[in-house]
Amino acid sequence: MQEVFPAVYRNGAFVPVVPCSLPEETEVEVRVRNGADVIPPLEPDPVKRAKIRHDVVERMHNNPIPANAPRFTRDELHERH
Repeated sequence: MQEVFPAVYRNGAFVPVVPCSLPEETEVEVRVRNGADVIPPLEPDPVKRAKIRHDVVERMHNNPIPANAPRFTRDELHERH
């Protein structure tokens, strides 16, 4: 049987991004795509990254988008020439 589905590496395990139909304890072969597609974080320290993420979320909570802010269409957001 062959089944292809995306997964992420999280907390030491590969976790499917979408549900898969494999029974529990099924052995699989993992193939990692070319690492050139992966951009390493600018800040390698996970503690500092967590602090940056916390600060960004805090700023978002302190500066919400006003309810009367203009709403852009997809075409307006993505220039199409």
